Amino acid sequence: MKTPKKLGILVSSEKHLDKIINLCEAAKEKGVVVTIFFTHRGTLLTQEPRFSELKGKARISICRAAFENHGLKSPIERMDGKDFGTQARNAEMIEECDRYLVF
Repeated sequence: MKTPKKLGILVSSEKHLDKIINLCEAAKEKGVVVTIFFTHRGTLLTQEPRFSELKGKARISICRAAFENHGLKSPIERMDGKDFGTQARNAEMIEECDRYLVF
């Protein structure tokens, strides 16, 4: 059995949610496993209505420090405490993925 390719996406901007969703959809169609880490201003995207469209398309992690620093509201649909992490989770993603994009 062939190991699926893995794509890591670091999101540090509050822009481009539509592009991230489209990229995740295309990757899923190709059998690529996607992991996303939201940090800095990227955590603001968690409050957007379209954020829930990422469900089932990617493994999502959120930087707890950035989320709390921006005073954002939780819970986010389908997110629990284990989905929040530190920059160490970003480093793990970099090591695990075949490709890495930054938005």
